[in-house]
Amino acid sequence: MYVRDAKNRDEAWLLDAIERLGLDDVAFRSRDYVIAVDQESGDRAGFGRLRLHRGDEGEENRIELTGIGVLPEWRGRGVGAHVVERLVDTAAADGFETVYVLTDQPEYLTQFGFEEVDTEELPPALSDRLGEKREFLGGDVVGLRLPVDEFEMPERFREAFKQAEPADSTDDEVTESPEDFGIDPETATYKYDTGR
Repeated sequence: MYVRDAKNRDEAWLLDAIERLGLDDVAFRSRDYVIAVDQESGDRAGFGRLRLHRGDEGEENRIELTGIGVLPEWRGRGVGAHVVERLVDTAAADGFETVYVLTDQPEYLTQFGFEEVDTEELPPALSDRLGEKREFLGGDVVGLRLPVDEFEMPERFREAFKQAEPADSTDDEVTESPEDFGIDPETATYKYDTGR
């Protein structure tokens, strides 16, 4: 399992996954996303993106982690944690000292060091966006922030990510037999007899 930047070919998958998970896709651009991918199967497991909020003249720009989602069959395997880590690392590499998140699931993000921010303390662009997200998600959305150098990855997520497999793994699939199609293998004849 690894996390990489999204490519143009990921766009249709991203839009489908965003819709499936009921996330907002305001200002969607696939190049802003990162995607967690299973290196053996190539299956995409989760995603997230950075959204830049430009400050008014004299104000600094802010960066928001948003659109973070993990497909149900991949949850509990460290996928979301590694998507968040990659986004925080990217924000740090781009020169941001603090990242923000507007979420209805703050308990998930606080385990990485994020702390709740009062609405009055949010930068204006994020305060406006908070109102939009509350309308979209139903009101229980809060703002969180994290200095990028204070991000902490719990070890259990690193271990889970190393061993990640989807819940409906192919190991559990049932192999179909001739009987499943109403064929009795003892009496069946075949159109082409190979003589074996």
